[in-house]
Amino acid sequence: MILTKQYRCVHSASCQCTKGHLSEDVIFLVFQHMNWNPKTIAALSCTCKWFDDLAKRVLWKEFCRTRAPKMMVDLQSSGSHSVDGNWRALGKLFIYCSGCKKGGLFNSIQIPGHFVNKTRFSRTSGKSFLLPQCRTDVLYVSDPCEHLDQGEEGDVGFFRGVFKSFQMSKVRKMLIKRGAQLHPTEACPYCKAKLWSMLQAKMIPQSASCRLGAYEDCIEYYVCLNGHMLGICSLLPLSDSEEVSEPE
Repeated sequence: MILTKQYRCVHSASCQCTKGHLSEDVIFLVFQHMNWNPKTIAALSCTCKWFDDLAKRVLWKEFCRTRAPKMMVDLQSSGSHSVDGNWRALGKLFIYCSGCKKGGLFNSIQIPGHFVNKTRFSRTSGKSFLLPQCRTDVLYVSDPCEHLDQGEEGDVGFFRGVFKSFQMSKVRKMLIKRGAQLHPTEACPYCKAKLWSMLQAKMIPQSASCRLGAYEDCIEYYVCLNGHMLGICSLLPLSDSEEVSEPE
């Protein structure tokens, strides 16, 4: 991989690293040796704006490619060299469950966001979250991150996902056609873009609750302008969810 070499911070006069940086090539090789450790990438990003820019352009991209290589090939198969919402946002989506706060997107409960070691994302599962007329869209969705025994809410699951080429998707066109309103205050926890409520737009199919093993009337999810999806559901008890089959 050929990278443009830069040796000094060109982004901010207030940066302390005025004596210069290692070249991007060297930093690339160091992080490659560390297998693109996300915590170290995040720490480097806080050092100065030059490192933050390098992380956004290169390091998070390589992290995503390493974490989900087949998914990345698919997301970029349209010829794009980037992804909607930038590489750092996608990297965070891979490893961070956003949780919820009272008065936020999901009003009823408060569960802190947290990092997860590994999450499986499925394109096949993504079809279950789309109305039949939108199922030519490509959506990758995670398995639910389970938070058990949440009082009256019971067992709660959070899930997240990402669309391929969201700007060209049928879901986006339908949201606009239906006049769906963007959330007035909350933003995507991954890229800070505005959010559409799929519940408000009446675009949540029954197959979504079946796929999640959740109560049909206790599922909600949002999609941001960059195509990131985040949602919540009340999970059925294991004995009940095992008996649920996805409708034809």
